[in-house]
Amino acid sequence: MAATWIVSANASRARFFSQSNLTDPLEEFEDMVNDAARLSTSEVETDRMGPTSAGKSIHNVGGATPNKTFEPKQMPDKRAAEFFARDIAEYLLRAHREGRFQQLSLVVSPQFLGALRKFLDPSLQDAVKLELNKDYTHFSPEELRQHIQMH
Repeated sequence: MAATWIVSANASRARFFSQSNLTDPLEEFEDMVNDAARLSTSEVETDRMGPTSAGKSIHNVGGATPNKTFEPKQMPDKRAAEFFARDIAEYLLRAHREGRFQQLSLVVSPQFLGALRKFLDPSLQDAVKLELNKDYTHFSPEELRQHIQMH
C-alpha cells in the first residue's frame, strides 16, 4: 500500500492518520495518549526524603544540606515525554517495516519534535516527506489536511 501517514503529536497525545492520495480525506486510525504527561508534578513526585534532604534545617531531619542551585537531572514531564516519543518511534518503525506506509508527515509541537527526532530510526528518515513544528492535535482531520496542503 502506497499510503502516506500523518502523525499529529505533542507530549501528551499522538494521532495517526492515513491518506492514499492528496485529494482523499484523512482517516484517523490510532490515538495514543501519554497519561504520565497529564499528571501534575505533585502526583508524580513524593514527599519522601531524598539524598538532598536538609540536615541543618529548622526541621533537623538529618542528612546533607542541599546546594541552593540543585536541579534534578531530568524533570518528570521531560522524562515522560521522552518515553512517549520512544513509543511513537517504535510504533512507526514497526509499521514501516510491515509496509503499512511509504511516506510520513510529522506535524509535531516544537517542544516535542526534538524528542521524537532523537528516537526516530535512521531508516525512517527517507520516509519523512514533511516536518511541521505545530501543535495541531486538537484539529479535525479536515482542518489538519488543509494546513498540511498549505505547506
